[in-house]
Amino acid sequence: MADTLAQNLIAATIFAVLGIVVFLVAFFLVDRLTPGNLWEELMRKENTGLGVLMGGVAVGLAIIIAAAIH
Repeated sequence: MADTLAQNLIAATIFAVLGIVVFLVAFFLVDRLTPGNLWEELMRKENTGLGVLMGGVAVGLAIIIAAAIH
């Protein structure tokens, strides 16, 4: 039983790290493909609409990655 638990913990850790890496790559790819500087718009100009849009993109990417890893 302990062997199975260890294998499951290792697999979960690997998939979590893989999911985070894929998410970050995809998020920065979206950042590069959109016109303008997203971080400047979000932080300096406090563009709330862009923040909501990027939050939706982040949730969508997370759902797709979770489904692909599952």
